[in-house]
Amino acid sequence: MPIPEDVTGDEIDKDVRQELQSLPKTLAEDVAKNLVMVARLLDEDPEGAYGYSKVALRLASRVAAVREAAGFAAYATQKYAEALGEFRAARRMTGTVELWPVMADCERGLGRPEKALDMAGAPEVHKLDKAGQVEMRLVAAGARRDMGQLDAAIVTLQSPELASQSVQPWTARLRYAYADALLAAGREREAREWFAKAVEADRDSSTDASDRLAELDGVEFVDALAEEETSGVEDAEEAAEVDEADEAEEPGKPVESTEAVESTEAIESTEAVESDESGHVASPEAGDKD
Repeated sequence: MPIPEDVTGDEIDKDVRQELQSLPKTLAEDVAKNLVMVARLLDEDPEGAYGYSKVALRLASRVAAVREAAGFAAYATQKYAEALGEFRAARRMTGTVELWPVMADCERGLGRPEKALDMAGAPEVHKLDKAGQVEMRLVAAGARRDMGQLDAAIVTLQSPELASQSVQPWTARLRYAYADALLAAGREREAREWFAKAVEADRDSSTDASDRLAELDGVEFVDALAEEETSGVEDAEEAAEVDEADEAEEPGKPVESTEAVESTEAIESTEAVESDESGHVASPEAGDKD
């Protein structure tokens, strides 16, 4: 796949670059460029990211960073079985547990929420950092909802991280998930409160909490640009109708009323009759006979 000229491969993280040092220099550069493209396209063009990940995987399948990137690209395109396989491979290579939550979410994607819940209770969770533990809680709550256990999902999300007033990278998503679970359970008033709290924490618009809040408040957004275009069309149509009306009348000529026209015709008709009876005006037939 083509690599844009502005991509040099130096954009990758220092840790990944260090992993690639085990490869020949030229090969390492090619792999790095493909990994940069995966990261660049992952959110906006998952299929494109997946394509570049397959190239990197073909070039360096024994590099953990490559397997991880391939896993996230497959995950973004909902190829959960493939993603899970890549994550497992990366975990075997590194021995870390960082991918545990996303591996559990792959189980959800494969229709195995019970397996995701088993992973949420595994010892590996205690080895995760705070962000990883919050992510695991989100996955577990999602699994509960998959199984129709709405109340259990709500309880799963209730945690010190949810109650904390400090804003962390995961705060908006945690509050959003809690609000969404409340709404699904029919607790609309509480849901509105937590969607509002999610909006406060969502500094980079990572969720659509503001839209959900507006929807609960009955606010309907209007496209101002579309409204202006519609108004412009209506104004043009009105102007065209006025022009057509003006063209129907000759410039400078007064318009006679119907009554005036009828009155004039009546007078002319009367004069013609009177002239004929007095013999002053002859009909065309009489003129021919003379």
